[in-house]
Amino acid sequence: MALIKSHQLAQKGYELMDRKRNILIREMMSLLADVRLVREELSKTYKMAYQALQEANITLGIVSDIAKSIPLDNGVDVTYRSVMGVEIPKVTHEAEPVKITYGIGHTNTKFDYAYKQFQKVRELTVKLAEIDNSTYRLANAIRKSQKRANALENVVIPRFAENIKYITEALEEKEREAFTRQKVIKSQQEKKKALETE
Repeated sequence: MALIKSHQLAQKGYELMDRKRNILIREMMSLLADVRLVREELSKTYKMAYQALQEANITLGIVSDIAKSIPLDNGVDVTYRSVMGVEIPKVTHEAEPVKITYGIGHTNTKFDYAYKQFQKVRELTVKLAEIDNSTYRLANAIRKSQKRANALENVVIPRFAENIKYITEALEEKEREAFTRQKVIKSQQEKKKALETE
């Protein structure tokens, strides 16, 4: 009886693992389309940004000293949401309005354009980091769920079924032996009664 309960529990566990895997796959598929689009857009934006930086370098000379005057951005915040026990990051970035912190007299519009392009790069990088991390975590969770579901389906459940079958057959055999023994005893008792009455 304990084996039957464990067998039923293992089957229910397999169904839950399979359902979890399907939900995680669906969640991951919704992100995969976004990954491709964001990567393509980020690649284009990087190309434009580096081209703009190159033009700024050509017209102004090396702009690394001017670029150092741009303040660091600390507006990135990470929160998490749970999907079937998998922590999915949600990265938020508070985009600050463009503030010119460098001297206008020492720069030109090409530098300003490069600065704006790299701000777009930052936004897309934050978005891509969130999606990439989410897909990585989901892929790991799907792989683990698949392993567990396969272990339940191919190892645990068949072993329980085999043990239940063995025990059931053993109990049925004992039952038949007991029934045969009772018949033999009953027939011996009837013979004994028949001999006593004669």
